[in-house]
Amino acid sequence: MSSDKRAEVTSELLLETLKAIQGTLTRLVDDIHEVKERLGILEMQYASLSNRMDRMDLRIERIERRLGLVEV
Repeated sequence: MSSDKRAEVTSELLLETLKAIQGTLTRLVDDIHEVKERLGILEMQYASLSNRMDRMDLRIERIERRLGLVEV
């Protein structure tokens, strides 16, 4: 095989490899965007639950004070 022929094959293989890498990177970028969206949703849900728990804690404290279960 001549050196020109090997250079062609190498260039073709390199191009195919780069295309495969590009496809993989595109899928990874899409996956990262999806993970970020899901993480954002989880953060909002956590903040909502945390807020609700804080309000429940205040309500329980108020009930305990009314019932005389804790010292003021």
